[in-house]
Amino acid sequence: MKVIEKIQEAAKTDKVIFSFEFFPPKTDDGVENLFERMERMVAHSPSFCDITWGAGGSTADLTLDIVNRMQNMVCVESMMHLTCTNMPVEKIDHALDTIKANGIQNVLALRGDPPHGQDKFVQVEGGFACALDLVKHMRAKYGDYFGITVAGYPEAHPDVIPANGIATKEIYENDLAYLKKKVDAGADVIVTQLFYDTDVFLKFVNDCRQIGINCPIVPGIMPINNYKGFLRMTGFCKTKIPEEIMAALEPIKDNEEAVKAYGIHLGTEMCKKILATGIKTLHLYTLNMEKSALAILMVYSLTFELSTSKFMKQS
Repeated sequence: MKVIEKIQEAAKTDKVIFSFEFFPPKTDDGVENLFERMERMVAHSPSFCDITWGAGGSTADLTLDIVNRMQNMVCVESMMHLTCTNMPVEKIDHALDTIKANGIQNVLALRGDPPHGQDKFVQVEGGFACALDLVKHMRAKYGDYFGITVAGYPEAHPDVIPANGIATKEIYENDLAYLKKKVDAGADVIVTQLFYDTDVFLKFVNDCRQIGINCPIVPGIMPINNYKGFLRMTGFCKTKIPEEIMAALEPIKDNEEAVKAYGIHLGTEMCKKILATGIKTLHLYTLNMEKSALAILMVYSLTFELSTSKFMKQS
């Protein structure tokens, strides 16, 4: 079943739904540990789970294996990331044909990061230059079989954000216009890059609607699990960190448990604010760790009485 269909079904009953993202581990033991965690998380009835595609296609075979096992053994609707990095069209079609043969209908179409050790994305010979090319190709060759999700960037894509960390109005609007092209080419759903300023996300959603992007926009929530990892990830993504978050983290940065507890609190408050606007779908970047992501959902379900809270009781 396509993710867009799941979102549309949930909307009919005003139901809150959520999903998890995982990445391929580097070792066989890591893969088995991932499936143990995945099975525990899937017991909480996510709408879907997705698995990332390593930089430069470095985990291509493993990603294909994991997404197949997720769909057909763990039995959760699965979405595979697919990038253009180091991927001529033959490899892209091989990946798409493989998941189609395994009954998987959902793809997150991305340009992808540069291969390890390189600073800039370079279009491979016989490949695509951007996610828009990939979306167009998928629709031209595979019609409506796949549900296509694309990435949205509430603060603009990191590659176009200048060194000062703030995109100009022109840069931001150009990035929005490119996002609309991806949707117009056939994307069904947008999932955003991580953010920590909820107002930035809500403005992004409104700006998308103003230019005619009408598909579901799903907020990507990444719980803070440790201080150094948080700084590394936000630095890589050029994500704005509100002053009050840094003020809260600075005194506890060396206390991992305190940082995790704050991350759960922050994630819960972000979800509360987002859901209050009528958005009913959440996507949690787990980093292959279950406790913080599940705690946010649990705290939310215990704290707020919603007609839709049955989604946790059914787990």
